[in-house]
Amino acid sequence: MTSPNNRYFILTKHPEYRGLANPGSICYIYESMYSSLTGTCLPTKLHVNFVDSRARSACELESSSIQPLSKEEAELLQALSSDVERLEWFREGDALRVARGLSVGTAVTVDEGGERLRGIVRYIGRIRDTSYSCPLTGTFFGIELQGEDKGKGNTDGIYQSKVLFSCKKDCGIFSTFSRIRPVVPSSLSPPNAEHSQTTDELVPGDRVTYFTADNCRHGMVLDVQEEHGEHVSRKRATFLFVASLISMQLFSFSSLYLMTCEAIPHICIRNLTQTVLALDPERMEVDATPVEKDSGDLSLNSVVEVTLKKGKSYGIIRWIGTLPGLKETMAGLELDEDDGVSDGTFKNERIFDCPPKKALFIKLRSCRPDSRFQSYLLVDTDANYLMCVPVETDEEHNTGKLATVPPISTEQVSQILIGRMKGIQGHYNSCYMDATLFSLFSCSSVLDAMLFKTTEPQDAPIQSTLLHDIVNPLRNKGFVEGRHIMKLRQQLQKHGYSESFTTDEKDPEEFLTVIMHHILALDPLLKLSAGGKVQDSYCYQIFLDQNHRLVLPTVQQLLEHSFHTAGLKLAEVPSCLILQMPRFGKKFKMFDKIIPSLELDITDLLSEGPQQCMLCGDLAHVECTDCFKDPIFGQTGLKIFCRTCSSKVHSHPQRLSHQPVALDIPKGYLSHSMPHTLIRDKLELFAVLCIETSHYVSFIKYGPNSQDWIFFDSMADREGERDGFNIPEVHACPEVSTYLEMSPAELANQVPRDMKGVAKRLFCDAYMYLYQSTSMCLYR
Repeated sequence: MTSPNNRYFILTKHPEYRGLANPGSICYIYESMYSSLTGTCLPTKLHVNFVDSRARSACELESSSIQPLSKEEAELLQALSSDVERLEWFREGDALRVARGLSVGTAVTVDEGGERLRGIVRYIGRIRDTSYSCPLTGTFFGIELQGEDKGKGNTDGIYQSKVLFSCKKDCGIFSTFSRIRPVVPSSLSPPNAEHSQTTDELVPGDRVTYFTADNCRHGMVLDVQEEHGEHVSRKRATFLFVASLISMQLFSFSSLYLMTCEAIPHICIRNLTQTVLALDPERMEVDATPVEKDSGDLSLNSVVEVTLKKGKSYGIIRWIGTLPGLKETMAGLELDEDDGVSDGTFKNERIFDCPPKKALFIKLRSCRPDSRFQSYLLVDTDANYLMCVPVETDEEHNTGKLATVPPISTEQVSQILIGRMKGIQGHYNSCYMDATLFSLFSCSSVLDAMLFKTTEPQDAPIQSTLLHDIVNPLRNKGFVEGRHIMKLRQQLQKHGYSESFTTDEKDPEEFLTVIMHHILALDPLLKLSAGGKVQDSYCYQIFLDQNHRLVLPTVQQLLEHSFHTAGLKLAEVPSCLILQMPRFGKKFKMFDKIIPSLELDITDLLSEGPQQCMLCGDLAHVECTDCFKDPIFGQTGLKIFCRTCSSKVHSHPQRLSHQPVALDIPKGYLSHSMPHTLIRDKLELFAVLCIETSHYVSFIKYGPNSQDWIFFDSMADREGERDGFNIPEVHACPEVSTYLEMSPAELANQVPRDMKGVAKRLFCDAYMYLYQSTSMCLYR
């Protein structure tokens, strides 16, 4: 299992206890833990882990002794061999910033044995694998040496039997960022500088290196054109058309100095020209037959399809207008697949933004509405859910059928979900994502808003995959193929959030943060009040005081104790509450068993609103945190009193030192009494994620009856070996209700391995609890 998302720091001075680490050591804290501790400023102390330490216990450091690092900076520094060297290069600063700007293909020099050797960056990344206990192994640069420096290296691009890049024997070097420098572009040198050429000297077929947006690229000159002015006084302008050898995009330059590059192998100009012209936005072969449907119905963000030489391609209109030299109205499409020709540029001019090879410029009249579906939204206020009704078109008969996709109801679960090859099919370390998506969307609509909210153009394909390839099939047919999960992982990886989204297992909270915060910009689910300041969050990690006396806690007790320890309140009722249990992956569990609370009463956890005295039921005026752990009032529940009861409670000699705090009572409520029928704010449990031996599964509470539980495992079985496939399974687990009805003493005596069915996994392996407010989800 990989490490969770972390926040990184560098130790800049000796800690209070000298034996912990030296200045220059890299340390980290779990992002979820950091978010729960910090508001607008850094705490005075942080419990961190050191990357180089094998010990998993956290060390407490003064915040003044550490400086924050981005993950990229931490990886660059971790590759250095000593703490002293790390601290020196961190303080130097400029080299780190330059290193972050390097990319594959950049011309550099590298210090090796006292010589400065010339080369090209061929690889950037780690050379050793990370692990749970060692989340960073350092970023290294693989350099292929060039020219006279060939043969002065020590590798052919292979490290520990793994091919990281390819070059001839002893023509490669693996280096840290501290030993390499980018070559100064010769286009910035005077015209008579060595190796520089003016555009007048270049001819078609010349291999060149050119610079765009500070990136070093290689290409071949396809054409050189001269344009003369109408007046004699106007200077002659020379235009170059250069084809990139990597992306096959076409660039044009005016009077630009370029340098020749020996490192680029010779490529036949005829073949290259044919390839580029085939990908030219103006020459892309499309079905230009006007569509029968009036294209006036199409607008920005319309979902459309076009017919290319390879067949149908689907995308979203990101731009409509006219292009230089073309009279007809054109559309700029962002395609679902890599069938395009650029990243939204046309003849080196930025038209819109999208990932590389996703943009296609085409006549608007050649676009048709996407025949796979046309959707509209309905809000069913009686059923309390947001419903998408896509129209799936049968092209052969030109008919459409409505396919509703509300959450699967209690009555439909047995028909749609139960059985083998049901749920979401696992696909190579995807169980964390499978279990999370199944929990969120199979039987609940609390987060459906994220499927339909307006997104940035570059994020729309991810939202589309989530809605049309995952949620809709899950709710319609009860099954999602593993290839759709891999598609989502590939899209997330291309977005740059993690280079290992398609290969490594992640933590559910890391995936949720990427999807909800970075991709879909969903409003934070939680607003936590601490010391008068409100903090936003998507998940809440439960932390407990080491002096707690809980043995077999309920989730209600854990939440109350955690809020009490951290001095937190809820600023408002959340529509969805995602709770992480007090554990860290499979390595550590604070409790052998946790009792699920089917409801969470959060009335006393709110910072505002009327509350009842816990003794007499009248309107409460004060809260006493000192009474929280007093056994006379029970093991759980916040201690809230009216003035009369507070006076009596605190007249006892053992509680004279207590300091009750006044509650914030809304205006309009009588101060002397209130009805005993105060409506309390409660959240209902709808899903639980569990982990055992690095494998995530989920439980769903899908109905009102005590036995309405199902269990989902995306990799319950497998057909075949390497070329086989996983078999997901969903089955009922009514046995859970048997243990929920037991007293705490009876449950404590249950031996986990003897518990019926899969109940043991719910009580012993809980990782994340998901609660919802059926009323608030209508407004969020």
